[in-house]
Amino acid sequence: MKKFCGLFMNKNNLKKSFNLFPHLFIRVPLSEKILFAKHLSMMVDAGMTEVDSIRLIRKQIKSRSFAKILDKVIIDLESGQFLSAALKRFASVFGSIFISMIEIGEISGTLSANLNFLSIELKKIQQLRSKVRSALIYPSVILVATLGVSALLVFFILPKILPVFSSLRVDLPLETKILIATSNFLLHYYYWIVMAIIAAFFIFFILLKIPGVRFLIHRLLLSLPIIGNVAKNYYMANMTRTLGIFLKSGIKIVEAVSISSSIATNDVYKRTLSLTSKEIQKGESLYKYFEAHPALFPPTVSRMIEVGEKTGKLDENLFYLADFYENEVDETTKGLSGILEPILLVVMGALVGFVVISIIKPIYEVSQTLSR
Repeated sequence: MKKFCGLFMNKNNLKKSFNLFPHLFIRVPLSEKILFAKHLSMMVDAGMTEVDSIRLIRKQIKSRSFAKILDKVIIDLESGQFLSAALKRFASVFGSIFISMIEIGEISGTLSANLNFLSIELKKIQQLRSKVRSALIYPSVILVATLGVSALLVFFILPKILPVFSSLRVDLPLETKILIATSNFLLHYYYWIVMAIIAAFFIFFILLKIPGVRFLIHRLLLSLPIIGNVAKNYYMANMTRTLGIFLKSGIKIVEAVSISSSIATNDVYKRTLSLTSKEIQKGESLYKYFEAHPALFPPTVSRMIEVGEKTGKLDENLFYLADFYENEVDETTKGLSGILEPILLVVMGALVGFVVISIIKPIYEVSQTLSR
């Protein structure tokens, strides 16, 4: 065992693992990639070479991981490779959209324009993610506060008060009995509860690795009353913007849908888009396949894509849909946040109120008995 641990912890072995699987160790924030695309666009447009531009950007990068990537990209560019080819080594970091836009820009001679367009669209994706996260911050704070108050009561306050009630030779109220039983159970078995929760999360993540189970979980997520609606709008915004970026860069619709299916985060949409690309290869229109699946693609999407295909402005219509569904996500998450906040506050108030009543009621009854 010691031999194995020593082999694993050996610095040389870790370095080799890093070189073999850089995507497992490197994560670059989306904000860094947006700035990279924006700055590179400005510098290339000003007449600087790609190598000199990336060298200058490299000096301004704060992320060490991204700096290491750019060091390798500079070496590849100096050896005569195209920028898109150099970035393909880090496809899991940059993603298909980023690399495809640069590749099309290099072929068509519009690299600066493509990079600028890419930075703008990635910024919109970042803003969408930020809106969803910010809408859930306050409910999360309330939930953490509720759990914190519960832990404080169970582990510090109740153990000092409840033994007094247990020693009283009176019939305790039902609320107090429930509180004593609950407190004793949590105090004596809290480690088992924690282990059960950790095991449940561990099992859940293992199940997510199984394609069939993951597909069912993703389908269940989309069928939930409020969360499912938010998830659908979020996927619509991401999918339409992704397709719009690909089409704007000159990629054919079949390839655009195929790539979009490969980078989809929900398996239901991943499978549907994969089947859609096959149908398009047979000559089927994109809107017709979407129209046949109204549970996944709302009629608005089908109609706008139909108009876009007939007028030759599909990319523009897709960007319109992306903006529309981003606004829908924004409004829905605000509404969801507004619903969750009072519910969590009521739960927190009910919990504290139950504890207070459970403590005060027996004291009141004992005082009444003694006064007689």
